[in-house]
Amino acid sequence: MNDIGFGLGLRHEHYEEIVETPGKVSWFEALSENYMVEGGMPLHWLDRFRRDYPIALHGVSMSIGSIDPLDQDYLRDLKRLIERVQPLWVSDHLCFTGLRGINLHDLLPLPYTEEALDHVAERVMRVQDHLGRRLVLENVSSYVTYAASELTEWEFIAALAQRADCEVLLDVNNVFVSAFNHEFDPKDFLRGIPRERVRQFHLAGHTNNGSHIVDTHDHPIVAGVWELYAEAVRLFPGVPTMIERDANIPPYAELLAELDVARGIAAEATRQAVEPRAAAE
Repeated sequence: MNDIGFGLGLRHEHYEEIVETPGKVSWFEALSENYMVEGGMPLHWLDRFRRDYPIALHGVSMSIGSIDPLDQDYLRDLKRLIERVQPLWVSDHLCFTGLRGINLHDLLPLPYTEEALDHVAERVMRVQDHLGRRLVLENVSSYVTYAASELTEWEFIAALAQRADCEVLLDVNNVFVSAFNHEFDPKDFLRGIPRERVRQFHLAGHTNNGSHIVDTHDHPIVAGVWELYAEAVRLFPGVPTMIERDANIPPYAELLAELDVARGIAAEATRQAVEPRAAAE
């Protein structure tokens, strides 16, 4: 599946432009919650695009790390959508989104402890059994850490992927943001993720406030994230890449141009990774 190529987040602002300029991307990522509905225009559009493009589903509300019970209604609706779309893969975030039934509408980081690892791994396996497929989990950007943490974030993710037999959505921008905020080397993060577990890359823009960076998805991708993406491609060649833009959404053509930048960087990084191996042979 690593030949899927380069995609964009499916946003309603671009529906008409996608129809008018077909074939500019290889696939789209649809936000699951936008289409977990009974009929109507959202599903009409999704069905239309699914006829022409592979679709991945990406959620923001599973709250896989919460101590609340898994939301069985949510999982039922998600499974129904999966059966309808037959997506490339299904992803969500390695986080919790609320507590005691209250949705805080944020992607909150977990304490990276052995206890939390046991808890999340068990929940991931239950979700995978319910959906009948592997779950792909994304590293979130974070602004706080826990004194109780016993592992680095990448150690936690690597152990979870092995223990629960799930996969990883490696958000390069989130690695960059968290590395800046918590003063670690982002390349250590990349090197700590098992190569065979990475299913997808995310790229996005952010807001740099000087003392900290906020993952806002409302700006073009910055040079530092592009540089880190090149390193990610060298470590994980051929992994499908997509760009997220959730606010200040530009014309479709601007995102297509940004995606061309990703294609160029990936091609050069892949060439750099392949040439030394070929010379050694």
